[in-house]
Amino acid sequence: MNPKDLPPPTEALRINGERLWDSLMTLARIGGTDKGGVCRLALTELDRQGRDLVVGWARDAGLSITVDQIGNVFMRRPGRNNSLPPVMTGSHIDTQPTGGKFDGNYGVLAGLEVVRTLNDHGIQTEAPIEVAFWTNEEGSRFVPVMMGSGVFAGAFTLEHAYAATDTEGKSVKDELTRIGYVGSEVPGQHPIGAYFETHIEQGPVLEDNDKTIGVVSAVLGIRWYDCTVTGMEAHAGPTPMGLRKDALQVATRVMQEVVAIGNRYAPHGRGTVGMVNVHPNSRNVIPGRVKFSMDLRNSTDALVDQMDADIRAYAAQVAAETGLKIEIELVSHYPAQPFHADCVQAVQRAAERLGYSHMPAVSGAGHDAVYMAKLAPTGMIFIPCKDGISHNEIEDAKPEHITAGCNVLLQAMLERAG
Repeated sequence: MNPKDLPPPTEALRINGERLWDSLMTLARIGGTDKGGVCRLALTELDRQGRDLVVGWARDAGLSITVDQIGNVFMRRPGRNNSLPPVMTGSHIDTQPTGGKFDGNYGVLAGLEVVRTLNDHGIQTEAPIEVAFWTNEEGSRFVPVMMGSGVFAGAFTLEHAYAATDTEGKSVKDELTRIGYVGSEVPGQHPIGAYFETHIEQGPVLEDNDKTIGVVSAVLGIRWYDCTVTGMEAHAGPTPMGLRKDALQVATRVMQEVVAIGNRYAPHGRGTVGMVNVHPNSRNVIPGRVKFSMDLRNSTDALVDQMDADIRAYAAQVAAETGLKIEIELVSHYPAQPFHADCVQAVQRAAERLGYSHMPAVSGAGHDAVYMAKLAPTGMIFIPCKDGISHNEIEDAKPEHITAGCNVLLQAMLERAG
């Protein structure tokens, strides 16, 4: 055999960046918006068109297709030993109403490009390779978010997901049926040997540090609260400053502490107040009640516990000082999700071998990888996005970064698949 006919060593493999970029731009035309973004909501006719396009590409690449009962799609390339659980990669192709071309879509099409590259070079892996896309990750049409992967991981039931409705009263079950993506496989009855997801960062850290690859070690734990401060409404003119029970002024002290706590627990602490409701919201009435949201995040549950304790202690102190009632209600809780050390290290080794600048990263947003990490060794790869902007039609990423992230994905998957 001519040495030129032999497949290249896997360390020398590189994906076809132009082909990946063209695939992303082609998919982005389905639901494309005037501002250059994408509106392709879950289980709409446009979602069906997007699904059909990706599945067609997968079939062209020789992949077999399995669809489960929540509409998750698995595209499989066989290995030498098909009794081994597959090494999987994937993400989602549904978007926000004002979404971009890359969020989710990149992770799916990067997986397809990995398969195409292996096909180009005649590389057979020991374990099978699978590319997945998960139903309704965004949660912009149906709640809960990350629906398909959540059902797959047993976070909630298929029946609960099926019953979810959009603003027009259309159910997930009916819409899945209408677009032809109710499969027969029971969600979760699909083995996974390892899972990787490549994604735009959706934040500014990589760009700010001029790094190409984020080696993601974990997804931040999240606590959402409603805080209510109760004072007393009174006329803004006749009531002296020292005799007021101004709920807004007390609330702003707590709001500032939320941000201060986020700064105190660096580097991954986050403290945000995003919603505020002032009652009675009249310009010449001292506010008698203020209800506002608090969002605390960090990389471990222990750190989030400390942040929780801090804000509760501060609120109690302010209530004692002012005599106003301050109530804090936990309304939602997502535990921190560390990724598997072997997968994290595989991503780092790949970035190093390929010569890409890289840095440790955590994800402040949820991804399907959060649920996969409960089932199998999991890792994530981040690449920069322009100005850290996502969930926006102007979301953008450089072709060279798109290529780099996919090359890292290829090498990490090959390391796990053999």
